Amino acid sequence: MLAQLAIGAGASICSITIHSFMMAVILKVARAQAGIRGYSSLSLARVMSSAVCVLMAAHTLEVMIWAVVYRAVGVAPAGADHLYFAFVNYTTLGYGDIVPAARWRLLGPVAAMNGILLFGWSTAVIFEILRRTLIRMDDGVH
Repeated sequence: MLAQLAIGAGASICSITIHSFMMAVILKVARAQAGIRGYSSLSLARVMSSAVCVLMAAHTLEVMIWAVVYRAVGVAPAGADHLYFAFVNYTTLGYGDIVPAARWRLLGPVAAMNGILLFGWSTAVIFEILRRTLIRMDDGVH
């Protein structure tokens, strides 16, 4: 059990670190478009889609980390798609079509906890970028 938690913690720390770096990229993208004044659906869509694309790239990289960990420790049965299995766990879909090896069963919930936390963080950032962009647009109108 301790090995599972230690490996899960390591993968989580790697995911959180990637997410932190990607947040810095998002801030650069959002600040680069800070000159927006006056409301424009196109401008709002550009800011929001840029932020969401960066976040989707971050989450994909984070899932790939989990897939590498799963492959390294032999979590899934031979021939299983580790990337698919990692996505199912990280996103908490839990299809159950691939069952982890009994001795590594705790890694799935750790990956799910990591995914939930990072998706929550992403949601908060998306909301804040939208809020600040709308405030800047409103300031430009008045």
